[in-house]
Amino acid sequence: MDAKIVQIQRQAEARADELISLLARLVAFPTVSPPARNTASAQMFVKKQLEASGFEAELWEVFPGDPNVTAMKKGTASGDFCSLLLNGHIDVAEVGDDREWQSNPFKLKLQDGRLYGRGTADMKGGIAALLFALRLLHDAGVELKGDVCFQSVIGEEAGEAGTLSCTERGCSADFAIVADTSSMQIQGQGGVITGWVTVQSPVTHHDGVRHKMIHAGGGLHGASAIEKMAKLISALQELERHWAVTKSYPGFPPGSNTINPAVIEGGRHAAFIADRCSLWITVHFYPDENYEDVTAEIEEHLLRAAAADPWLRDHPPSFRWGGRSMLEEQGEIFPSLELDTNHEGVGALSASHARLLGKAPRTGMSPTVTDAGWLGRAGIPTVLYGPGKLEHAHAVDESIDLRELIDYAKVMIGFIADWCNRPKAEAAQQTNATAESAQFETGIMVKEGWAWQDGTL
Repeated sequence: MDAKIVQIQRQAEARADELISLLARLVAFPTVSPPARNTASAQMFVKKQLEASGFEAELWEVFPGDPNVTAMKKGTASGDFCSLLLNGHIDVAEVGDDREWQSNPFKLKLQDGRLYGRGTADMKGGIAALLFALRLLHDAGVELKGDVCFQSVIGEEAGEAGTLSCTERGCSADFAIVADTSSMQIQGQGGVITGWVTVQSPVTHHDGVRHKMIHAGGGLHGASAIEKMAKLISALQELERHWAVTKSYPGFPPGSNTINPAVIEGGRHAAFIADRCSLWITVHFYPDENYEDVTAEIEEHLLRAAAADPWLRDHPPSFRWGGRSMLEEQGEIFPSLELDTNHEGVGALSASHARLLGKAPRTGMSPTVTDAGWLGRAGIPTVLYGPGKLEHAHAVDESIDLRELIDYAKVMIGFIADWCNRPKAEAAQQTNATAESAQFETGIMVKEGWAWQDGTL
């Protein structure tokens, strides 16, 4: 098998034009989100590619004009060998003024070893490389004893429920890889949730009675919702500073767990006292936290602040958290994802990377968020591992290095053939052994005065 896989990886070099052509076809679909609702043709193309590689594929609608593709290639001994889930999003970031681009964003251009076009780095490059790797394995007749699942999802760029919808329909695997932008580093991630904090007065007052509200003895128990929101914003800043000194996580700079007051809406007209004010916030949290606990902590803090105010005590703020779409609901959730470096899937992926490139991949935390958190939340051991650099994603003249794209496909060829032919019991035993070995080695290093930092001594 090893010799055969090496031969297939050599074919990846010889057939690189096919990979470029595949990516060109994907880039040509303008699946920009927002406005979204434009992925049906692209997803049909992905479905046909998967079917040509022996998958049973289904295209099903999440939003009108935006379907997911889910596909399965059953292994020859599914119950006894490790299964794999591969995930990527088909939507891309908005282009902006395309006159700023050197060439058409939706026509792939190869120049000086780089491929230019919207989505090359984020993340049609990853999808193309996965489809290419699966096609080469299929063409070579490689037997996979474990199942391979594939998800091409919509909505990641706008916080929509593409991957979440897959988990709700039922999806499982022994290991999952989200091929989003990570420079071929194996990563976990923090989480993000947006929310609305609203102050509402039960009575609307004319601007002319304001003097009765702010002077002693005015006799009118009223308030401006905008001014009361200012108190809550101040309380959020206090909580953010508290988090900065009381919470931390390896791989993140101090204070990465932020509360951003992103948008404020309030008031009716200059002739009225503002009777309503809503604040849209974005909250970043660490991999060892979940969004339910984080939002509960924010609510508790703001309600305590409200209780100290004579008017807010009687008219406390209300809260609305998250949502399935930034476009439909002005709300999103990206769950966090811890990275289990002791998991056998991580070890196998690292080994495949090292065999091809001569050194182990870097492991750590992504500075952004992806759909990987939804798979982890569904109980699937998951990592973020894809081609492309984050600084090129969403950028004008977005691009990816062709060499990196080919290398990624070759690593995945080796990993898929290895992982899906591992007995499940053996993988579980090796995971436990790896964990025990890591604990033993950590004990030695601590005893001898060594310490790990960023995956190196």
